[in-house]
Amino acid sequence: MSSIQQIKPDYYTHRNRVKLVKGGHLYFTLLKELIDKATNTIYLQFYIFLEDETGIEVMTALKAASQRGVSVYLHLDAYASQPLTKRSIALMREAGMYVKRFEPLLRSKHFYFGRRLHHKVVVVDGLYSLVGGLNVCNRYNDMPGEPAWLDMALYCEGEASFILQNTCREMWGNKNLLPFASLEFIDRFCESIPVPEQTQVRVRRNDWVKRKIWIWRSYIDMFNKAEKSITIMCSYFLPGRLFRRKLSQAVKKGVKIKVILAGISDIMMAKHAERYLYDWLLKNNIEIYEYQETVLHAKVAVYDSSWVTVGSYNVNNISAYASLELNMDVRNKPFAISTENELEDIISRHCEQITKENYSSSTHFFRRLWQRFCYNFINNVLNLFTFYFRQEE
Repeated sequence: MSSIQQIKPDYYTHRNRVKLVKGGHLYFTLLKELIDKATNTIYLQFYIFLEDETGIEVMTALKAASQRGVSVYLHLDAYASQPLTKRSIALMREAGMYVKRFEPLLRSKHFYFGRRLHHKVVVVDGLYSLVGGLNVCNRYNDMPGEPAWLDMALYCEGEASFILQNTCREMWGNKNLLPFASLEFIDRFCESIPVPEQTQVRVRRNDWVKRKIWIWRSYIDMFNKAEKSITIMCSYFLPGRLFRRKLSQAVKKGVKIKVILAGISDIMMAKHAERYLYDWLLKNNIEIYEYQETVLHAKVAVYDSSWVTVGSYNVNNISAYASLELNMDVRNKPFAISTENELEDIISRHCEQITKENYSSSTHFFRRLWQRFCYNFINNVLNLFTFYFRQEE
């Protein structure tokens, strides 16, 4: 039996090489390079895929790959990618691509409105992968006169990409998919990664209905294990009671915690709700930094210069109990230090620190009342859309 067959899907794999990729032009250039060099299979999972310039460019590359014999599987959320026209989907299928929508409205066997496919995943030939917070549309790309939203992804070569491919195949729901590259070929590739470059990586999923809360557990482990520092970059930061308790406990044992949040938001009600928690964060000596350049959409966390998680998971109860989320955890000191340096550079060059003084002076009674309303409204909406969820065995 090939050694790669013995890997459990939620365990760390060792034969990997990784790189942190910033969003915008760098991400989409790499994505196109991966599509163009694919020889066997391409699996993609996206929450949003639109027919703007960026979407059309990616679709064109995917259709070309399919026409040269690559099996292309595009899995999209039915709700968020609804604007993608039937005509475009038909043209992709005519080019030989396989396109599926996750839980189409009113046509799913067990439909939960709040349960959406929030993954942003690309896997090529079972060897190369991109996992992050970026969807396929202009706002995540660098367009003329309009820089991309701040986002990040993990590029990975090796065993974790093979595990990720199996996850995509499982979620597609068809056991008769075309065969992938031979296990022997994938094993040889993984074995060719030099030992000094090998990095521990594991795939982490969150799907409360399917009883997968792996990312949630990764965060709990981080709060429990951190001894020196935690830095979290998150676009919609609304930690629930348990996460807040864990954050507070980490601070009390001497951990320095920083959160990098959006200064400019695409969902202002969510931003007002987030700011309602600033008073609690500041009272617990958690440093707050608001990113000022564009909309912040990245989801990254790092602790003690030793561990990093990157993906689609936001620190809020929507990611914990409603959406399907996917992250990659990396346990590697040089990579963690590099990620910390990247986040520190963002803080120093592009963020404004929120302190007790400037927060108190800018928040009058009625604004505070509005923030509390937004916070309660979002929690009530979440409860409304998830109260009927049933966990499956």
